[in-house]
Amino acid sequence: MQDFDHIYPRVDTDSVKWDSIKTTYGKDDLVPLWVADMDFMAPTPVIDALSDYTKRGLFGYSLVPDALYQAIFDWEKTHYSYSLEKEDILFSPGVVPSIGVAIQAYTQPGDSILIHDPVYHPFANMVKANERNLVTSPLGIEDGHFVMDLTDMEAKIKNNQVKMLILCNPHNPGGRVWTKAELIACGLLCQQYGVLVVSDEIHQDLVFAPYQHHSFHTLAPDFADFSIILTAATKTFNLAAVKLSMVYIKNKDLRAAFQKVQSATEQNTINTFGYVATQAAYEKGEPWRQELLAYLAENSRYTEDFFKEHLPQVKVMAPEGTYLMWLDFRAYDLSPKALEDKLVQEAGVVLNNGAIFGNGGRGFMRLNLACPRETLAEGLERIRKVFG
Repeated sequence: MQDFDHIYPRVDTDSVKWDSIKTTYGKDDLVPLWVADMDFMAPTPVIDALSDYTKRGLFGYSLVPDALYQAIFDWEKTHYSYSLEKEDILFSPGVVPSIGVAIQAYTQPGDSILIHDPVYHPFANMVKANERNLVTSPLGIEDGHFVMDLTDMEAKIKNNQVKMLILCNPHNPGGRVWTKAELIACGLLCQQYGVLVVSDEIHQDLVFAPYQHHSFHTLAPDFADFSIILTAATKTFNLAAVKLSMVYIKNKDLRAAFQKVQSATEQNTINTFGYVATQAAYEKGEPWRQELLAYLAENSRYTEDFFKEHLPQVKVMAPEGTYLMWLDFRAYDLSPKALEDKLVQEAGVVLNNGAIFGNGGRGFMRLNLACPRETLAEGLERIRKVFG
């Protein structure tokens, strides 16, 4: 069994989460509950597979192993009843690079691309960097969870001649696991207006019972005709450094267009360590994932109970999936900068400022639950002392 309570020292390991604090905030005594990686050791079978590979001492160019394809087939079929063929799968260094490729493959400069607000901030960054017109549709909050506003989405699509929707499924930063009905309604809307869907499903494996992830391609027989799926093992198994993601494209014309841009930018050459780690994770990592989900669920309950007891002014959006918690600090009536400064300079805790995720994130902060309970408790207690 994995000891998720064990604290591994990450300072001076070139960790973005831990070692960029000093350069970002000028302090090194902060509790980092921000960057979305985990403070947990990766599964032992993955570590062993990478170790065995490095012991060979030969690091030449590599083909994609057939065993990796099979591991992906088995994982998707077992967990999501999603059937894939070898030709359906392309590889990429990451989900965000794949979004960039998709934007270049399927749209032209000046075309409109729709995203939700708030949502994972690289979506907006990639749209702007590729000189496309960014269109946002605000998410509503009902019963403490985000909901899509389909009426607003339809108006935005029609008024801006939107060509693409970048969908976050499950949702980051809100931890929302969209229901099958919600996704079908969204898909039918996009189908009606000829909008291509790029579905970021990197958090698909981090979903808490009784919620269930539904891959966009599995919702209806023809949804794969106008959509592509982006996912990876890296978020699930804490493997961000190996730089490998998958792109599932069943429509051959969409796949050819994606491959053309990949070839033109050399984004189809992948780090072999990514192949090795992903195969091992999918083949042997399931027991670790189940232990992880149980630990994250307990961290989520612990945090929700903490705020209810000590800081009821902070409204918690408990995640249905992901290890990210969305916190509503609007009762304190602070600007995004003032809120962040208070947390960093007075409380000594680093969270992600909600404002970076869009206008709808102003007054919110995103908290990373993927850390030992002791670290989490220390961060929460620091927040209580300043905001209580």
